[in-house]
Amino acid sequence: MHTDTTGPTTHKSTPRLASVHNFRDVAGNGYSTSSGTTMRRGVFYRANVLIPTGADLAVVESLGLTAVYDVRSEAEASETPDTILSAAKYTHIPILPGTIQNSALAIRTVDSAQDFMRELNRSFVTDDATRAGFSQLLTALATTPGPQLFHCTAGKDRTGWAAALLQTLAGVPQETIVDDYLLTNTYSAAYVDAAAERIAQTDAIGRADVVRVMLTVEESYLGAAFEQVGASYKSIENYLHDGLGLTADTIDALGSKLIA
Repeated sequence: MHTDTTGPTTHKSTPRLASVHNFRDVAGNGYSTSSGTTMRRGVFYRANVLIPTGADLAVVESLGLTAVYDVRSEAEASETPDTILSAAKYTHIPILPGTIQNSALAIRTVDSAQDFMRELNRSFVTDDATRAGFSQLLTALATTPGPQLFHCTAGKDRTGWAAALLQTLAGVPQETIVDDYLLTNTYSAAYVDAAAERIAQTDAIGRADVVRVMLTVEESYLGAAFEQVGASYKSIENYLHDGLGLTADTIDALGSKLIA
């Protein structure tokens, strides 16, 4: 496997990991772009919290990762530390405050949970500190050679937005980006079912349905972020330049890595 700046142009199918359920290639199966090119696989990976079993750890190690970016809050990262890979540099880039967990735990209805998730995604565009985190992540992805992985707790919101931005930069059609975003519901199905079942066995009436909402994704969540980009910055290009402060060189470097 190559580990150069751009990564391989071809790559075996990304394995499904039992212990890191939302682990996958940002490029999917080599997504087609609007210009007729394809995304390069084996360059950027996304995941939920990185605590693999021994067998899954061997698979992850075999990818030749040079860097792992943990975008969880300080509280999340301290509560469940990542397994550190032997050759990859670990970098913690907190995105979202630690208080977000307390806010989520206070939700008691499905409607409130859905509203919360849409507002969370809008904050990826409106919140200064959150934008700074995404800026740091994308800059690191652009300037670090070799295959890299980024993750949050569930691998769907912060991670999902970063993946959507990379796919947008590559020129992947919006419909494909949404379909890829929704794959979380397939990859995480068993995990979500187990979590909801545990909650259903407690006295927290109605919380099982709320937990399902919080641990899955809907098109309207990602849509809320893109709508906010339009409202706040008029275009994704302005969001990247003015909102995230990415330089033209950084954006070009990402593009070179993303396109086969």
